[in-house]
Amino acid sequence: MNIEEFSKLMCDSLAKNRLNATSKEQTESFFAFTEILMRVNQTTNLTAIRNVEDIIAKHYVDSMLAVDLISEGARVLDIGCGPGFPSIPLAITRPDLQIVALDSTEKKIAFVRDASNLLSLKNLTTISGRAEDSMIRKQIGSVDVVVSRAVARLNILCELGLPYLKVGGKLIAMKASKADEELAEAMNAIEVLGGKHKQTHSCILHSLNGAPESRNLIEIAKIKKTPPIYPRAYAAITKKPL
Repeated sequence: MNIEEFSKLMCDSLAKNRLNATSKEQTESFFAFTEILMRVNQTTNLTAIRNVEDIIAKHYVDSMLAVDLISEGARVLDIGCGPGFPSIPLAITRPDLQIVALDSTEKKIAFVRDASNLLSLKNLTTISGRAEDSMIRKQIGSVDVVVSRAVARLNILCELGLPYLKVGGKLIAMKASKADEELAEAMNAIEVLGGKHKQTHSCILHSLNGAPESRNLIEIAKIKKTPPIYPRAYAAITKKPL
């Protein structure tokens, strides 16, 4: 596939999902990233999505649903970024952001690091580790926005993410279906960790060739400091969720 064919698919997918078109330079970055992703994915299992149309819709467009929910110049932490989602689409489309991509799988974070360097994304840095690791806890209370896509149930994700936010910041949990169920389950965790449910943005993700899928972006505001014992070790979080 050449850049002209890719550009048309990207434009059509964004339009179908009522998102703004990317600039020529941004589209070229997405095209270059797609080539890198598909090449590396042949030998390293990064994603089960392997055709260009679905990569655009289910990785790029899906990630970009959060673009307008993040304030200008925000410091963003992506917990469990995998092979770069939503980190890389956000970094391409929002050069004003300072994004930290975090993942515990070394091969995936190494891929994000290499891809970021090849794309010259100056606003994206990477960290290999878990959110509850001692070296990462240094960033507690320093982040404007935490984003996370398909990582854990919301009550667990809140304990991993809310401690890192400044008071006044917010967590954006990118979910598919059953968001209401997860939110009800997480209300105690949200309160204990200093948060408050702000809003849930529900929409339909449209693929060019596939069935539409439900998407829910749950916004949780940080209204007070998190008690310093959080986040606990992951085994403790999963054994006895808040």
